[in-house]
Amino acid sequence: MKLSIFQVLYGQFTTVPPVETADLSGQTVVVVGANTGLGLEAAKHFARMNPGRLILACRNQVKGDAAVAFTDYTKAEVWSIDLSSFSSIIAFADKLEKDGGQLDILVMNAAIVTYVYEATADGYESSLQVNHLGTSLLSLLLLPSLVKTAKEKSAISRLVIVSSDMHYFTEISKDEQASPSIIAKLNSKEYSTKGSVLSLRAFEKLSLLTRQLSIRIMSIRYQVTKLLNVFFTRALNSRISPSMPLIVTSANPGFCPSELRRDMPFPLSTFSKLAEKVFAFTTEEGSRQLVYAAVGGKDDLEKMRGGFVHLGDVQEVSDYAISEEGGKVQERIWTETIDILAGVTPRVREIVDQYLSVVA
Repeated sequence: MKLSIFQVLYGQFTTVPPVETADLSGQTVVVVGANTGLGLEAAKHFARMNPGRLILACRNQVKGDAAVAFTDYTKAEVWSIDLSSFSSIIAFADKLEKDGGQLDILVMNAAIVTYVYEATADGYESSLQVNHLGTSLLSLLLLPSLVKTAKEKSAISRLVIVSSDMHYFTEISKDEQASPSIIAKLNSKEYSTKGSVLSLRAFEKLSLLTRQLSIRIMSIRYQVTKLLNVFFTRALNSRISPSMPLIVTSANPGFCPSELRRDMPFPLSTFSKLAEKVFAFTTEEGSRQLVYAAVGGKDDLEKMRGGFVHLGDVQEVSDYAISEEGGKVQERIWTETIDILAGVTPRVREIVDQYLSVVA
């Protein structure tokens, strides 16, 4: 599917279907990035479905405690996690396993938007690690728990990775594809801080503004990481046996008010605030897509597998993502991601070998 920005904005006037509901009695639901925004609203919806456990995975304990209060659910609890730290992700997965390893629904919602290059302690550009590598690592480490729980209950578990319609407006460039490693290229500070989107000579005295707006690569980094989410979802799904009781989807909440844009530089911040007032779904409306991906589509579960959920249905991803070129890039991204994460913990390779099939 090919969309223009005008088509996306027009789509924002579509009536959002009511939130999907289900009986989650006895089920364990984990929402990563649940302390604010879409994750918090989704957690509140899940709380109304009476899950056996509702785990709000948050980086900030204080905000997590406030989120528990917001859900008004006695079975909600806060677990700490920081997707910018591989050790924190591993500790979270270890905790879940030691706690019984029960997991029915995992919603990977945490993400950041940054317009300047900042590296994590693990040595990766922060949004590349949080939005893609960290999200992929936790998804893989918890995959055995999702499968085990489903088999024990003769049910189907769900893994939801929150993407965005912003993936329609980007691709992996020829320059990036020419590199021996696409992810290494994206992670390169030299590469990520070159280029210019706007001519800012009139603002030369405003050094911070100039530095922020002159970074072409970083200005589209969020879109690229959301494309990586789509690639990872589709690549993972292609390796899951049809007999495995697990459905993996990506979800597009649409354009909603979000703290993700809190660090957006002027004048983009002004445009964003105006666009929110005119075009945005409410955060609660956006969260319905996360919930649908987690409990919806019961009439056609096969359609949900590897699907891209928006407005209460599975929609086609970008033309680039499903093109021959996009397919080749997707496989490269998968291989590179697994190689990186297997270097973080050997459990990744063990899980891939035990649970996932080889794509011809």
